[in-house]
Amino acid sequence: MVKLVVTEKPSAAMNIAAALGVKGRKDGCMEGNGWLISWCVGHLAELAEPAVYDPRYGKWRREDLPILPESWRFTISGKTRDQFDTLRELLRREDVSEVVNACDAGREGESIFRTVYYLAGCTKPIKRLWISSMEDAAIREGFANLRPGGDYDGLHQAALCRSKADWLVGINATRLFSVLYGRTLNIGRVVSPTLALIVQREAEITAFEPVPFYTVELDCGGVALAGERLGDKSTAQSVAAACKGGTAIVQTVERKEKSEKAPALYDLTALQREANRTLGYTAQATLDYLQALYEKKLCTYPRTDSRYLTDDMEATVPALVSAAAAVCGLDAPGEVLAGQVCSSKKVTDHHAIVPTRSAATTDIPALPLGEREVLRLVSLALLRAVCPPFRYAETTVTAECGGHSFTAKGKALLDIGWKAYADKEPSKDSVLPDGLTEGMPLPVEAVQVKEGKTAPPKHFTEDTILSSMETAGAGDMPDDAERRGIGTPATRAGILEKLVSSGLVERKKAKKITNLLPTQAGNSLIAVLPEALQSPLLTAEWEHRLGEVERGALSPEDFMAGIAALVTELVDTYQPVSGWEVLFPSGKERVGPCPRCGGAVSEGKKGFFCENPACRFALWKDSKFFSAKKKSLTKSIAAALLKDAQVRLKGCWSEKTGKTYDATVLLEDDGEKTNYKLVFDNG
Repeated sequence: MVKLVVTEKPSAAMNIAAALGVKGRKDGCMEGNGWLISWCVGHLAELAEPAVYDPRYGKWRREDLPILPESWRFTISGKTRDQFDTLRELLRREDVSEVVNACDAGREGESIFRTVYYLAGCTKPIKRLWISSMEDAAIREGFANLRPGGDYDGLHQAALCRSKADWLVGINATRLFSVLYGRTLNIGRVVSPTLALIVQREAEITAFEPVPFYTVELDCGGVALAGERLGDKSTAQSVAAACKGGTAIVQTVERKEKSEKAPALYDLTALQREANRTLGYTAQATLDYLQALYEKKLCTYPRTDSRYLTDDMEATVPALVSAAAAVCGLDAPGEVLAGQVCSSKKVTDHHAIVPTRSAATTDIPALPLGEREVLRLVSLALLRAVCPPFRYAETTVTAECGGHSFTAKGKALLDIGWKAYADKEPSKDSVLPDGLTEGMPLPVEAVQVKEGKTAPPKHFTEDTILSSMETAGAGDMPDDAERRGIGTPATRAGILEKLVSSGLVERKKAKKITNLLPTQAGNSLIAVLPEALQSPLLTAEWEHRLGEVERGALSPEDFMAGIAALVTELVDTYQPVSGWEVLFPSGKERVGPCPRCGGAVSEGKKGFFCENPACRFALWKDSKFFSAKKKSLTKSIAAALLKDAQVRLKGCWSEKTGKTYDATVLLEDDGEKTNYKLVFDNG
């Protein structure tokens, strides 16, 4: 008897095979030492499109909404069919006694495996491999501690609920709004609230009116004193005049020793933010680089929301620190404070991202630039995290001059601590001279009135939008909510990429940063969306409820019932926004509505096409149907077909008789193909 191991990707299968000593290669799998190892290729099966449930759903019509499948179906694409068939055969082999789910340790990995497992009709016992590193030692340890598959039923249910919820909202809302507004409007459960955040930020920037303020500064020969902000220029000038040529009298001198604890290790979102801020990488690019490093055994599992290691890893931290130092070409800290990076209570499914011990001996310069730079960020984070605090002394001096109060602050370094591994040198703050005491006179050598203006909110970057997505709705969520915000660390990069690829958001460079700005289409979409579909709070609540499904505190049925109720209410009650036509100018003349998606059909050089690139509806001008009758598919004929699905044609030429005739042409579209049919007056 053999055990079948199913991985998410071929590369993971190769790593596991090497760790288990499996060398026999076959078509679509590897076999040896009592193991069969095969792989998925990401999602081999996806939730089926609406037309699979009913052919009438091939066309987009409001009267068919909401679409609420009673029994969910999956489809397998032609690209993945061969590997699915291979896995199905392996799962059904009589000598396979047990199946090990070795897909990525998270929601998506669980979903990928379970979908294939159930579609194959398999009922064999499941064991779960749950590891955070692809190093040989970690793999072997994971196989020595396989867990029962049933322990992850909740994780699978949460993943399935998320997929179904996204399907219900995406399918129904996209069709509803596309039909009502005459163009394809892609709407998503998590995409739309993220877009709403970006649109709202730009509205705040546009509406912002800067307010001037004034500050009086005194130069007292080595001591720079600043007064409070003043809203009136004349008042500031009066204060400056009162101080000119005068003497400031020191009122208080206060010295405090302060410290800054080392920042925590990176979870995925924190790393994506740092990589965007310092390297300009998109969230998706950072995730891709990190995934490649994980598969090369150079860092731990990327899709984590934890910033600590588990308590049982404390003994291994010094070795990891040595590896991190080797990656960066730096000396390791003299003292490694391993305990301050370990806390099992703060670790969920996976611990923080750290380099592996294998990174110590790898050829770092040989890595692609992106992987090299991301690995360096991860390594520096570990070096900082095990160091003592950054310590400094802060001195605050208050003084009085001309009846007004002024302040000066200075810092003095006590212990550089973790900032020894900061990419930037600690800021050189002003140092106040020694010997300042209460009552000391400070002659005013110069007076200056500085003018400033309040600054508007900043445009979102990927760094700042990730932060907002992470905390969206958090203030209104229960304190014990496990999942807050929009999306999860694993999905946020994909959300941003979808916004950009769909033309709702654009990346626009400004000096050394890249801002995320809503397009006209993005602004228009948010203008017509109801609050329920753009509320970050609602989305945060859904993420929280998915966490409850995962823990078994909420049934999948109850979660899906809530989503179905939302979708049904939306379809039943939503009315188009008045004057919406001005919100969606296409720049092209609209010939008619698309019979499939409800979008706009406009004229092109070779035909009449739906403006939604995903729709692919077309009426070709060189149609053999019309040319055989010595007729051309004109704009007026196309408009009639799109409006009424029929048009009256006179003087059609018959190839059989050589004579002309009149008839009605019917347009028939099944959602995939377009056909024409002739109907004569006599039926």
